[in-house]
Amino acid sequence: MKASAPVADPASGTGIRGAGLGVRRALLGPLLERPDAALDFLEVTPENWIGVGGAQGRSFRRVIEGRPLAAHGLSLNIGGPAPLDADHLDALKAFLDDNGVAVYSEHLSYCADDGQLYDLLPLPFTEEAVHYVAGRVRRVQEHLGRRMALENVSYYAAPGRAMDEAAFVSAVAEEADCELLLDVNNVYVNSVNHGYDAESYLAALPGDRVAYFHIAGHRQEAPDLVIDTHGAPVIDPVWRLLESAYGRFGPLPTLLERDTEIPPLDDLLAEVAAIRRSQARLEEVRA
Repeated sequence: MKASAPVADPASGTGIRGAGLGVRRALLGPLLERPDAALDFLEVTPENWIGVGGAQGRSFRRVIEGRPLAAHGLSLNIGGPAPLDADHLDALKAFLDDNGVAVYSEHLSYCADDGQLYDLLPLPFTEEAVHYVAGRVRRVQEHLGRRMALENVSYYAAPGRAMDEAAFVSAVAEEADCELLLDVNNVYVNSVNHGYDAESYLAALPGDRVAYFHIAGHRQEAPDLVIDTHGAPVIDPVWRLLESAYGRFGPLPTLLERDTEIPPLDDLLAEVAAIRRSQARLEEVRA
């Protein structure tokens, strides 16, 4: 059965609101057992579900039915050298339309050349890359018949860097006329690994383009090296950075990501509830 189309959120314009959770295969069973779980929206990876039938496909459709839905892609390869994959875009459009997806996002990176590289690799922060990526984003948006959001990614090297990360992200969004998915954990990770100020990064972004937030955990390898794993609880400095982002951009919809070392659903719901409390605190201050 097709998921119900979500009602637009007047605060964000994305059709999602509040606090949500990323759907992983390991969570299908727990989510089916808890249809009343306090989740305002769900986020799915289209590539994991396009063409999936049988028992898993039925479980997936039952989990997402009636909930506002975001889609976060992995293999669009928006910054890569290979031509955009028209067959993938056709399948993606059908998935987004058939499932009533409210907002679609992808990573501001590249992940393929002659074939999939199975990693999200950094783009050079250059004017040439801005123009190249923005042109591809415009073609994707035209093909899909909707605007998309680009996520700031974690990265461990900055090849060919001619401008800072925030300026690059902002320039791509402005030239492409797309939205941004602000991953707060990635801002924190990159600020540690590359020695920049996370608050200054937030201040440099075009706030009117931020559609929603991601938050996740990571692994601290060394004082100056953090690995973005999505495999641990969110730590206090990232929670504080999220609250700062709320202060700048408003309590926009926020998604908890967990990809590895997935704990019991109740543990994840506790983090989702913490997101909701943080959003409520800002609403109380604004009231």
